[in-house]
Amino acid sequence: MGLDSPIRYLKGIGEKRAAEFAARGLYTVRDLLYLFPRSYEDRSKIKPIEQCAEGETVCICASVYNAPADRYVRRNMLISSMQVFDDSGMINLVWYNNKYVKNNFREGEKYIFFGKISRSKQGRLQITAPVYEKYGSERFMGRIIPIYPLPRGLSQKVVQSAMELALKEAGRLDEYIPDEIRNRYKIAEINFAMQNIHFPADFESYNIARERFVFEELLILQLALNERKGKNKANSGIYFEDVKCIRGFTDELPFELTGAQKRTINEICRDCRSGRQMNRLVQGDVGSGKTAVAAAAIFMAVKNGYQAAMMAPTEILARQHCDSLSKMFKNYGMNVILLTGSMSAKEKRAALGAAASGEADIVIGTHALIQDNVEFAKLGFVVADEQHRFGVEQRAKLLAKGTDPHMLIMSATPIPRTLALILYVDLDISIIDELPPGRKPVKTYSVNGNMRKRVYNFVADNIRSGMQAYVVCPLVAETENSDLENAEELAEKLAKAYPDIKTGLMHGKMKAKDKDEIMEGFVSGKLQLLVATTVIEVGVNVPNSNIMVIENAERFGLSQLHQLRGRVGRGGDQAHCILITDGGNEITKKRMDTMCISNDGFYISEQDLKLRGPGDFFGTRQHGLPEMKIANLFEDRNILKLSQEAAKLITDTGLDRYPPLMKKCGEMLSNEIIMN
Repeated sequence: MGLDSPIRYLKGIGEKRAAEFAARGLYTVRDLLYLFPRSYEDRSKIKPIEQCAEGETVCICASVYNAPADRYVRRNMLISSMQVFDDSGMINLVWYNNKYVKNNFREGEKYIFFGKISRSKQGRLQITAPVYEKYGSERFMGRIIPIYPLPRGLSQKVVQSAMELALKEAGRLDEYIPDEIRNRYKIAEINFAMQNIHFPADFESYNIARERFVFEELLILQLALNERKGKNKANSGIYFEDVKCIRGFTDELPFELTGAQKRTINEICRDCRSGRQMNRLVQGDVGSGKTAVAAAAIFMAVKNGYQAAMMAPTEILARQHCDSLSKMFKNYGMNVILLTGSMSAKEKRAALGAAASGEADIVIGTHALIQDNVEFAKLGFVVADEQHRFGVEQRAKLLAKGTDPHMLIMSATPIPRTLALILYVDLDISIIDELPPGRKPVKTYSVNGNMRKRVYNFVADNIRSGMQAYVVCPLVAETENSDLENAEELAEKLAKAYPDIKTGLMHGKMKAKDKDEIMEGFVSGKLQLLVATTVIEVGVNVPNSNIMVIENAERFGLSQLHQLRGRVGRGGDQAHCILITDGGNEITKKRMDTMCISNDGFYISEQDLKLRGPGDFFGTRQHGLPEMKIANLFEDRNILKLSQEAAKLITDTGLDRYPPLMKKCGEMLSNEIIMN
């Protein structure tokens, strides 16, 4: 049986179980082998009963003193218990609502049991629902046993048995990491690693195996990204003859550009005179001035005889960009138009005609820009705002509206510096790491739920003095068994408690038109308090809003909290962010403290990664990484560095010299799991 054989052909699987594996994306023997354990249970050491202590997870070898006895303590609550003994003592075993367990044991027979020691109400030690096997016939006792992230409907025992069989049936696996790379970086051979990642002989062997697969995963990712960047670099691009014209625009701005903004503009100018297509990411914190940089680049494109397009993730943000750019360019005779899905048919026809004829110099829009009926006369420059909201395919469609136009991608989501190279290796990166002078940092406070009334009184007083405020909740509506604040209920409570304050509600389940109307009301000042979910994370500029209250702040990532906090403090008034949390553990405290002491998004993202781990930090694939099966991008930074070195060596030598590795990279690129 080969690696690409369907799982259903493994003994004991069949069609039904194969469907359950398929529900988790596992179809072949190869897929199954790359389902790595999430943890391990050390069942290799047998412990005498008398040495067992409360809270320990132990493996004991014991004989049945009496078969399980059943008793009902209340309706639908069956407790089965039995006593077992070894040469050192006796212990009780307990099962809840397992009416069949009594059929599995016989008095006097010996079994191996594995489970956690607890103490009963009577003070006696016991093991609840232990894993067990008959002594002498055990398969998964006396060993280090893998615990897998389970596909629904499957037990650990089924997956463990399937994995044992898959290892046996797959035979000897072909190595695809070159020997010279493995030897140079002391990486284990694939067959040793595959056996010991699933059923390690000991924990030293497990560590060696894990290092192999972490290295492999990061190496293939970086090689694939290098390939993508190589293709991007090979694309010829529009040559902008006059880049110095940009000074005519920046010198007339009503504010002085920061050093970081000037540096980024210079990098864009070099790209546009290089003869190759620009693919540049501008990464900067909230309020760092990315839009001014984009405006300068757009100005240069139009002055060189080309049209520019800017795609924003929401209609209201697109309208704001359209308004601000129209004001910036009004003295230069540049025609800025808007194209969104909610426009009337007449408005759309006019916008489409202006773009196609060249009458429009700059077109600002949403996803409407990539519809098939949108044509440009001479598109030479494309901007995508909030890059993580757009996939590769969407950006490619926008680029296809012109002939090799330059692409500028903007992101206000700071990524830890340690990860920037791997995340964006297929793009050139500019980082705007300075805030404009005079901008006051948002004062941030963390309080517990007992302070709610004081917090909202403070918010109300602030609004009555002429300001506006946001309140963010983790949930839209009340859900069963949840004590989290929800936006619908809280908006109603606040409207009743403060009837003189005009309160609005906005969440992701609302229609786009309704969300835009609410946001327009807040922007215009008709609404003074906006209760919302994280739908406002990527929002518009409301200079009059200077307070952000975030309910159940422990439920959000630090980077997300920082993004939300960035909605306030856009005007000259001192802004405040109040984090209300009912979570009292040490990690929650550290996370909230991080928010209170720092306004540096890059520092915060580093701490977020450290405290929560990459799985929670990245959440979905919004930052461009495929899901990591085994690598931990924070804990495995040393291996990441080695794999980056190895990827460079292989790329410099030529990836085509290593066909098996090249195939792996091709699979990653063809599956479009990069930069989605």
